[in-house]
Amino acid sequence: MAVPKIVLFYAFTPLLDPEAIRLWQYTLAEAHNLTGRILVSKHGINATVGGDIHDVKRYVKGTRSYAPFKNADIKWSDGLGDDFPRLSVKVRPEIVTFGAPDELRVDANGVIGGGMHLAPGDLHRLVEGRGEDVVFFDGRNAFEAQIGRFRNAVVPDVSTTRDFVQELDSGKYDHLKGKAVVTYCTGGVRCEVLSSLMLSRGFGEVYQLDGGIIRYGEEFGDAGLWEGSLYVFDRRMSIEFTDQAKTLGRCTKCNGPTSRYENLPENQGRQLALICDGCAAAKRTH
Repeated sequence: MAVPKIVLFYAFTPLLDPEAIRLWQYTLAEAHNLTGRILVSKHGINATVGGDIHDVKRYVKGTRSYAPFKNADIKWSDGLGDDFPRLSVKVRPEIVTFGAPDELRVDANGVIGGGMHLAPGDLHRLVEGRGEDVVFFDGRNAFEAQIGRFRNAVVPDVSTTRDFVQELDSGKYDHLKGKAVVTYCTGGVRCEVLSSLMLSRGFGEVYQLDGGIIRYGEEFGDAGLWEGSLYVFDRRMSIEFTDQAKTLGRCTKCNGPTSRYENLPENQGRQLALICDGCAAAKRTH
């Protein structure tokens, strides 16, 4: 019986020929019947793919055979099967689109001038030692934070990653420049870039949660500083770390608690909305 698995990983490293890496990654993923999204740029690779566990393992082994990707932090989770509509492998100016490709500098060790990496345990020690001087800064789109976020986190009003540069340049977060700012995101790739953008704009003490929310949830579940569900970019749409997860989201129809996202028709003006099971069922019967 097939056991569906999803892997999420990225690697910031200079790639002299991104198109060659794209062709190799497409061939490797297709040969193992995987679907998902892989982005390649001169700065590195960012991938989320899924398939049968044995096929995914072969793909991971093949990817790690390339020396610059050997130490990529591979994050595994359970899939549903058919989690992505197809395989997409593309070359882009950035592996995560902040709209600032010329600001990012990388070497064989990763992002140059980024925030200090904090393992989940180190994060707790920082908070215990510094208290309210520590500020969590969400590096995701605002709608993702509706169902889950770190306690008392700052959630910028951004609908796409491209909005972050304008948000930072607006000055509305300048009061945080004297704080210990901990950036976080799903798997770590967005806050790698975000932390470097913040440091270059005068934020004095910036950290990034190593491995993102996924690694934190694996270690602490719902017994730490994280609250709620985690939005994911596949057919699952959200996951919980334990059955003790709080429900932070609110249904756009009845305001009841829910973590359930639904795609809405384009003529309703939003791509995703929180719709509880009851309201979704009622809509289907009308």
